[in-house]
Amino acid sequence: MSGPGGVRLSDGQRLAWLRLIRSENVGPATFRELINHFGSASAALEAVPELAKRGGRRIRIAPAADAERELRAATAMGASLVALGEPDYPPWLRHIDGAPPLIAVRGDPAILIRPMVGIVGSRNASVAGRKYAMQLAASLGGHGYAIASGLARGIDAAAHEAALASGTVAVFAGGLDRLYPPENESLAARILEAGGTHVSEMPFGWEPRARDFPRRNRIVSGLSLGVVIVEAALQSGSLITARLATEQGRLVFAVPGHPLDPRASGTNRLIRDGAHIVTGPEDILDQLSPMRDGTPEGASEPDTSGGAFPEDAGDDDRSRIVAALGPTPVTIDEIIRFTGIRAPVVHLVLLELDLAGRLERHPGQRVSLTG
Repeated sequence: MSGPGGVRLSDGQRLAWLRLIRSENVGPATFRELINHFGSASAALEAVPELAKRGGRRIRIAPAADAERELRAATAMGASLVALGEPDYPPWLRHIDGAPPLIAVRGDPAILIRPMVGIVGSRNASVAGRKYAMQLAASLGGHGYAIASGLARGIDAAAHEAALASGTVAVFAGGLDRLYPPENESLAARILEAGGTHVSEMPFGWEPRARDFPRRNRIVSGLSLGVVIVEAALQSGSLITARLATEQGRLVFAVPGHPLDPRASGTNRLIRDGAHIVTGPEDILDQLSPMRDGTPEGASEPDTSGGAFPEDAGDDDRSRIVAALGPTPVTIDEIIRFTGIRAPVVHLVLLELDLAGRLERHPGQRVSLTG
């Protein structure tokens, strides 16, 4: 299994991990909980149907044939599925809440180990904005940083373009075989030709939906020591990236713009709210230098030793835990203190609710009821 030593999964383990993360209602946080408590993906797969049933519904477990088909698709296009804790898994990404258990990687995986900076911004970027993003990307690349972005129009594409020679990572919102937007097909190909990398946590064949882009954004920021926002309107997805970066403990940089330009309203507000102002590459380099050789804090790969986990929870305990929950997120520790129920029982019931689609997980070990 994967672990602190960076041991690679066996083929059977990788298949089980893929089946588990592709099963209904199993997201990255739920995956981690299941592995931590059952010790392996195979054991978790056996336990999930009964857990979901106790939570109030039956769910679909990804068939082995589907997982095998996805592994073959990855191999066919020269990609690999890298597991959390394996040597090729990006070191900063593994330390975020909800780190993807598996990422599909196409291109040179060595770039994922390098220090990285995210550069994102407006799709409807100005000429000046694109030019400045390219200058920043080229300068940061010259100082040894790889550039991560989302391969979108505008600022993303400009940053990738300028970082071709020094190294860039494109994070997909859909499967690696579902490029969006299609107009960036040539740029995507040149990223690979130049030794860059494509990354996605989504299944092959997955067409990106609106809700998938924030998921993509959390990977862009999670890969990076810091994120630079170049032009962003007040409702821009780039501001979501900035918020996610803050939640992940990453530095947020913003390039100021003219007060009358709506494409600068988001970045100007970020600066007002405490983001680091960028007047040149040195503003970024000075802040990132102390972090470059450090180790990020936060979560790490799942614990595969298996924890003390009750086989079932009593109906009274289950009712009290559900009653303690509501639409407002609370920490799991607060639920334990409020109910006086042992932590393993609380975690078990939360897993039941999660698998049944009745629980939403939030950053900081907080949970709430859905709907």
